[in-house]
Amino acid sequence: MAARLSLTLSPSSTTASHGGVCRLVSPIATARVSLSSPLRSSPLISRPFLHRNKSAIRLSRKNLSTVSSPKCFASNIDELKSAREDFKELLKSTFCHPIMVRLGWHDAGTYNKNIEEWPQRGGANGSLRFEIEQKHAANAGLVNAVKLLQPIKDKYPGVTYADLFQLASATAVEEAGGPKIPMKYGRVDASGPEQCPEEGRLPDAGPPSPAAHLRDVFYRMGLNDKEIVALSGAHTLGRSRPERSGWGKPETKYTKDGPGAPGGQSWTAQWLKFDNSYFKDIKERRDADLLVLPTDAVLFEDPSFKVYAEKYAEDQEAFFKDYAEAHAKLSNGGAKFDPSEGFSLDAPTDPVPEKFVAAKYSSGKVRELSDAMKEKIRAEYQAVGGSPDKPLQSNYFLNIMIVIAVLAILTSLLGN
Repeated sequence: MAARLSLTLSPSSTTASHGGVCRLVSPIATARVSLSSPLRSSPLISRPFLHRNKSAIRLSRKNLSTVSSPKCFASNIDELKSAREDFKELLKSTFCHPIMVRLGWHDAGTYNKNIEEWPQRGGANGSLRFEIEQKHAANAGLVNAVKLLQPIKDKYPGVTYADLFQLASATAVEEAGGPKIPMKYGRVDASGPEQCPEEGRLPDAGPPSPAAHLRDVFYRMGLNDKEIVALSGAHTLGRSRPERSGWGKPETKYTKDGPGAPGGQSWTAQWLKFDNSYFKDIKERRDADLLVLPTDAVLFEDPSFKVYAEKYAEDQEAFFKDYAEAHAKLSNGGAKFDPSEGFSLDAPTDPVPEKFVAAKYSSGKVRELSDAMKEKIRAEYQAVGGSPDKPLQSNYFLNIMIVIAVLAILTSLLGN
């Protein structure tokens, strides 16, 4: 009886999952073999060959789940871009810029550079979505920010909480008129509440020694004095509510009518506009309705802090530049990225190769061409005595044809 051998090869290919962009660790082909008993006595296949290939098939099946299993980036870049647009619309209706900046800061601000292991080291890992961390005293009220973002998270499951919190924070600053922040994404989420950091890593508004306290907290994150002052400037947004933080007035002339829920005390008169008025108002202290915490006042009292606070009060452009860099550094510290280098939502796309159009060159617009194209044209035209540094004359090729014709006639006559 003839032997029956059924072999199907299925080459592995790149796949995608709702969690992000996926790639295969090692492409292989899987085989499905159907063996009938007469194959054992088939003269076409020897026993050693059969035994060896059965072993190979068993080995392939054994390792299939580990060798070819897809590895996915933490967040899907397309979903993250769409989430950003949805969040911009949310800002227009809720005016939640300040609390979103605070959410991103507090998720990232638990980073301890002296701890190597992740997620024990803290940082932006989305752990603030868990109730145990939301109940930390410094995080009072942030549960409302998480609730506002949850519909966006549900709509885009391929985005991690860690990325979403940082996206919201940076976008809120930018949409309030602040600087463009050089953000990168791909943060991995903490998996459960047991991975939340212990309470006490975030700064206090009224410590006994404000300058020392700020340095203790921010130095632990790897930040310096300039970055401490620059980040403090984000208090140009928002209000302090006494029922949450224990600081500020229940209401002022700047907050009694909202927007959003009325009440609280703001640091600046226009508390939904990101600018350098925070430093100006603290320096002048003319308005009792504007809040100045001990950690705010020390920026103009401590000699090292004062250098930067004075500079930012006078130069908004310098403040924006330093703030953007410090914000990005804070949001990256301690985070675990996949891919390890992270990715940007605003990375330039690959340029389309330039096509040479003769009319574009001959019309005298050679400067519109790339340097590489100029060199190519120069080499081609210099080979026939031309120059690419000036427009070609309209009768250039006609003259060449006349010369060639004359040479052909002379050659013919000489040959005869």
